[in-house]
Amino acid sequence: MAIHMDFVRQNTKKLERLHLWQERIRTDSTAAGTRSDLRTLKQARVALPVQRDQQDLEDGRRVIPVSAAHFPQSALEHRAETCRLPFCSHIRIFSCGTLLVLDQIESELRLFRSFDWNDGLFDVTWSENNEHVLVTCSGDGSLQLWDTAKATGPLQVYKEHIQEVYSVDWSQTRGEQLVVSGSWDQTVKLWDPTVGKSLCTFRGHENVIYSTIWSPHIPGCFASASGDQTLRIWDMKTAGVRIVIPAHQAEILSCDWCKYNENLLVTGAVDCSLRGWDLRNVRQPVFELLGHTYAIRRVKFSPFHASVLASCSYDFTVRFWNFSKPDPLLETVEHHTEFTCGLDLSLHSPTQVADCAWDETIKVYDPACLVSPP
Repeated sequence: MAIHMDFVRQNTKKLERLHLWQERIRTDSTAAGTRSDLRTLKQARVALPVQRDQQDLEDGRRVIPVSAAHFPQSALEHRAETCRLPFCSHIRIFSCGTLLVLDQIESELRLFRSFDWNDGLFDVTWSENNEHVLVTCSGDGSLQLWDTAKATGPLQVYKEHIQEVYSVDWSQTRGEQLVVSGSWDQTVKLWDPTVGKSLCTFRGHENVIYSTIWSPHIPGCFASASGDQTLRIWDMKTAGVRIVIPAHQAEILSCDWCKYNENLLVTGAVDCSLRGWDLRNVRQPVFELLGHTYAIRRVKFSPFHASVLASCSYDFTVRFWNFSKPDPLLETVEHHTEFTCGLDLSLHSPTQVADCAWDETIKVYDPACLVSPP
């Protein structure tokens, strides 16, 4: 199992923790992986031809080699035909991060814009009211505001977290232009991109925060998942935690909010399980999905099917589930040769999925279980 240990050994001290996680993954199948995901974005643009091997041509998959992405913190976003991909580029030499803006044109993904940052970029989120604006977060504890209509950037840098920022999300509810960030410093911060400093800091987690996500239903409400094994629900109006859910007996690496039910969330953890939580009664999960054999790195609800979700794992697979069925596993996709670390489902196509992995490729495809409605 190739883990790119050469570049890790030559990097900064903050990457030593990643080295330890990799050893844990190899030896006992449990790891608190690095922040990396795929989430959905907006419109379309241009120029990096897609390369395919014979099997990918037969399967109709679009495969993008990411030759510079030796470092596993990578995130692809695609909404309609546009992709956003931040990753740490050539860590052995530069120890910097790059944000790639990719456009899907028919069967190809092409490079539209590239931005560099002086540390690894761990997550990205798109503005809900400006198709050109996005926010990234990085290993130096900062958030960066970018405008893809401009060739240079960032427009602004927000630096308050004192450790790596692993999660960032832009509010989806109308009337709010707010960003939430989660960090290794165990805090969540709330930002208005028009203001040069955070609006509020939320404390309570006792370990690294891996995932923060706004509710698509409830204004001012967001969730966070942490290495302290809890899922927490927060209310910005009270600047405090509403609900604390001891969701797993292992580090939680990802969470997502159901698009069809304001009370339903899902968590994915190092214990290889996915669990659904009804906020009206959190004593027991409403469903548990088992099948992954390594830590679950990312979980996403479908925007088109109320009971369908997808997950990716360090077991090299992406799995699709329908938690309302007695046999919930719909399909297992195994087209990567190393840890699968990023995943998203398109907001505009009910069948399109994108994922990425440590094998330095991004794949955009239509799994059979979504082509035939679940």
